[in-house]
Amino acid sequence: MLKSAVILNKLAGVVLLGILTALLTGCTTIINPQNPQSTFDTLGPVAENQLFIFWVIFFAGLVVFIFVEAALLYMVFKFKRREGDGDPAQTHGNTRLEIAWTIAPVIVLVVAAVPTVQGIFYADAGRYISANYQAAADEGRFLEVDVIGHQWWFEFRYPHPTNAGEQIAVANEMYVPVGEPVVFLLDSVDVIHSFWVPKLAGKVDMIPNNDNMMWFEAYVPGEYFGQCAEFCGVSHANMRFKVVAVARDEFDRWLLHQANPAAEPSDPLAAQGKKLFRDAGCSGCHADSNSVIKLRDDGSRIPGRTGPILNHVATRLNHLGMFRNSDVDFEDASGRRLYINSQGMPADVTTGRSFINESMLQANLKEWITDPESLKPGNLMARDGEPYIDPANELTEVEIDALVAYLMTLK
Repeated sequence: MLKSAVILNKLAGVVLLGILTALLTGCTTIINPQNPQSTFDTLGPVAENQLFIFWVIFFAGLVVFIFVEAALLYMVFKFKRREGDGDPAQTHGNTRLEIAWTIAPVIVLVVAAVPTVQGIFYADAGRYISANYQAAADEGRFLEVDVIGHQWWFEFRYPHPTNAGEQIAVANEMYVPVGEPVVFLLDSVDVIHSFWVPKLAGKVDMIPNNDNMMWFEAYVPGEYFGQCAEFCGVSHANMRFKVVAVARDEFDRWLLHQANPAAEPSDPLAAQGKKLFRDAGCSGCHADSNSVIKLRDDGSRIPGRTGPILNHVATRLNHLGMFRNSDVDFEDASGRRLYINSQGMPADVTTGRSFINESMLQANLKEWITDPESLKPGNLMARDGEPYIDPANELTEVEIDALVAYLMTLK
């Protein structure tokens, strides 16, 4: 009876372990490689190379695991103590075994080291620039983007399309030309962040006063998920962004549009919102009508505004890099695909209709202005903005509607 109970307990443990394993497997992105955070559905050469290294190390480890466990089980059953056995013969060293278990790990390390070292050099942006800059520049395909981390948003600065002494700044939504390598200069203005686009490249840290570099290329047009991958404070999980890969001519059209100021509001409510934007102190942290930032005389970057650039904010597919302003995916079952139309807006390639859902955009903007702390806890706007810290200056419902109406015109 006791023996049966022991067997049942062991069996229950095995079943429980199996259930737990199945549950954990359900959480992994291997099961769903299309998951935006999955690194198993690579869509760029850097991520592809890093995935190859992962599989090399995984299968090398798997071979070692199988060999060790097989040897262990063999020893357990072959040489287990049996009734009547005396003391076994004592062994003091075995030269052949010692040579074998020294050489075997060396082989495993070499198998893992060779692709790893090759991958390190392959992903190195400095080496990439040295090897490819001139040819890419001659073809007009070399793009270098400054990426600046803030708590808790990303700033992207592009070379001005017509003025070498200026940059174009955007926030939380980065466009790149598809099929072309892009080099990124990574920096932070406050704490350590980390720039990560899972399907295009592994993460690289963004360290204050210490520029890092990386590069990647998007094989196909699409919208790619990105996020900060280094804990950076209370809203770390909300520090997200999107990378949108489009054809080169569409990218050029988008960048030129970003370089120009948005049109002046003609609606009276929006005009009231523009005035309020300045009177309430919003313009102290946000640029609303100009994305251009001048470089220093030596070509170095100057600090920007404390808050995200809002010029053309009504053209962004995502709010705060987190919430959709569009009710359709980049591409769905009908084959619908986003492109940049002549007005610089993301639109449906088959119908020409803007991908921006005005109702969703309006709701997102209103929710943010009403209570920014609820969406990104700890953010500077909620912590230092005059309307949020001084009850006497709290925004009324009418004022919030006016600000939203104004921001909706920034296209």
